[in-house]
Amino acid sequence: MEIKKKNVLKMYNLPKKVFFCKKCTISNQRPRIRFNSKGVCSACQFAEFKRKKINWKKREEELLRLLDKHRSKTNKNDIIVPCSGGKDGSWVAHQLKFKYGMNPLCVTWRPIVPSTIGKKNLRNFINIGFDHILGEPDASTLRNLTSLSFNFLGEPFQPFIYGQYNYPVKIAVENNISIMMYGENGEVEYGGDMTYAFKPYNDFKIRDKHYFSKILPKHWKKYKIDPIKLKEFEPPSINAVKKNKTQMHFFGYYKFWDPQENFYYCQKNTNFEVNPNRTEGTYSKYASLDDKLDGFHYYLMFIKFGIGRATSDSAHEIRDGKISREEAVYLVKKYDGEFPKKYYKIFLEYCRLNDEKFEKIIDSWRSPHIWKRNNGKWELKNTVWKDL
Repeated sequence: MEIKKKNVLKMYNLPKKVFFCKKCTISNQRPRIRFNSKGVCSACQFAEFKRKKINWKKREEELLRLLDKHRSKTNKNDIIVPCSGGKDGSWVAHQLKFKYGMNPLCVTWRPIVPSTIGKKNLRNFINIGFDHILGEPDASTLRNLTSLSFNFLGEPFQPFIYGQYNYPVKIAVENNISIMMYGENGEVEYGGDMTYAFKPYNDFKIRDKHYFSKILPKHWKKYKIDPIKLKEFEPPSINAVKKNKTQMHFFGYYKFWDPQENFYYCQKNTNFEVNPNRTEGTYSKYASLDDKLDGFHYYLMFIKFGIGRATSDSAHEIRDGKISREEAVYLVKKYDGEFPKKYYKIFLEYCRLNDEKFEKIIDSWRSPHIWKRNNGKWELKNTVWKDL
């Protein structure tokens, strides 16, 4: 497998000079994020807007009108909810079923290497009484795509992301269900393209640009991946989507989005359980528990952008008023970029790598505007704690 140095600046259209938001811990290296003249990121600006300016009662009235339009009169499934059994999708599905009287069909795309706690949480969720479909792609194809994506995209989770977004659309079309309800609009909540910040849904074409980095499943045919197997990762045709009048809505548009409160809700209502210990790379125990390889998704984010899991978690918790910026900076300094050693051997075996190849691929994604060598060790050139 050929390992070439990547031009991260060009690939993601990043600014060469690194600086950090004045309110949270995120930097301008997050793709598509924007800053105002006061040095405040778009995610912090939106967080203040949604807390102070949005009339959530009116937003809920919008939701009720939408649901009334689609609610089944014969107890058939009337809405698709992508859900892994985690805190966010479970909150959405539980609210729709038990508060708003919908009959959701919950759809899960199989994690790459499912974790024990993830499988337990999904089972607990289903046992409450939810209709559920699990998408399981060909195991060999999933494995090959994960390995290829790790090298050529710096994103071992890319095949999972394909399925996470495409498989629920396929189920919606197959079952003639025209409305889908995702959790939050990540571009808006975490910083990115604000085009759909004030709309309840987005265009399906946005997925190709933002979530797939313009690299669609068919791209991998040139690496001798079976085209028939690749179809499992692809969405239905755009004509089928239009004929079904499929719409992808965000629950976070209608209801105030707060990940920590979602956790408390699901702990009480869906028997959601956390890891006994904190997750590597951050300080929390309740987020992204489903996949043993999840830590490498966040570690590559740290390598490519200097933004790790603790940065992402702490930035959102600042915006939600859970912690101060000073507390967040301390947590970032302590945990960000921590190597995910717990499942490292599993990752190597799954991707058919040895230590040397792993390190070469990792280093191929280090951009010189972010990293420097100091006494033989890699260091970030810019850190949020230097701002204090």
